[in-house]
Amino acid sequence: MTTTQSIKVGMIGLGKMGQNHLRILSMLKTVELVFIHDANAEVAKRLSSQYGIPVSADPIAELGAVDAVVIATPTSTHSEYVKKIGGKVKNIFVEKPLAATLQEAEDLHAYATAEKINLMVGFIERFNPAVQGIKRVLDRSSRVVSIDFTRTNKLSARITDVDVVTDLMIHDIDLALYLNGPIKSMEAHGMAHGAMIDFASALLTHENGRFSRIQASRITEKKMRSIQATCLDMFVDCELVRKEIVINRQSEIRQVEGEPYTISAIEEAVEVKPQEALLSELQAFIASCAGGAAEGLPDAHAGLEAMRVCARIQESILHG
Repeated sequence: MTTTQSIKVGMIGLGKMGQNHLRILSMLKTVELVFIHDANAEVAKRLSSQYGIPVSADPIAELGAVDAVVIATPTSTHSEYVKKIGGKVKNIFVEKPLAATLQEAEDLHAYATAEKINLMVGFIERFNPAVQGIKRVLDRSSRVVSIDFTRTNKLSARITDVDVVTDLMIHDIDLALYLNGPIKSMEAHGMAHGAMIDFASALLTHENGRFSRIQASRITEKKMRSIQATCLDMFVDCELVRKEIVINRQSEIRQVEGEPYTISAIEEAVEVKPQEALLSELQAFIASCAGGAAEGLPDAHAGLEAMRVCARIQESILHG
């Protein structure tokens, strides 16, 4: 398959996130949408009319007609769908988290590896241009000491099957692993009602000596998405919603004609090019389907590692 050929794609799951995927996929010239499917037949019918794409009542029966499948169904169905699809289609995109439980995630990772499936997990924040910007800044730092991640939101009525760790925090867990590498230890605390965690805070110590401090809340009456990095040579403040990056350099003492003077603060704004993260994410997936470079893409291994950290955080909060 070459990059000049259209990638034939099937879309399963047409909730809020699925409809966003459908909007982007319908815009891509390298994509031919073959079918859409949703458990809600009325929603599928309406979107079929809007986009001019056939509805499939049984998407598994139509897998022979596609090169790739995008899954944006409830988390509890991810494992079943991937295993039903993987025998016939080797390019699968599944929304985060990879699976509903750590055991399911481990099984899917083993399955994808054995079947040589190009399985991409929807960690959209990796494709946020502000995240790409701060990664380039940190890659040039003399030493990164610690990165703080904050993600808060009001409780959404549409989220009923996952807690704040697997709903919100998992994005920053993936980013922490992406930016700082594997972890060697972890501490966490939080607040839960029953088994449903609504506030979580974790400190990850990475194998390379860096720290990640992650806080996630869906009881906070303000939406926040931020990354702040403390380095030996600078402090980096990144706002993910507004896509702004500001670097604060350490003070300098210089000599001018033999007299010292101090620059107490140097602040630099980093240009972040406007780009929709979901567009970049799906372009990367489609490129990987056509045999393009897959470096940095969140694969089944990344999905599993994030789930492993999630499970440890949940265990620590719920059971101490």
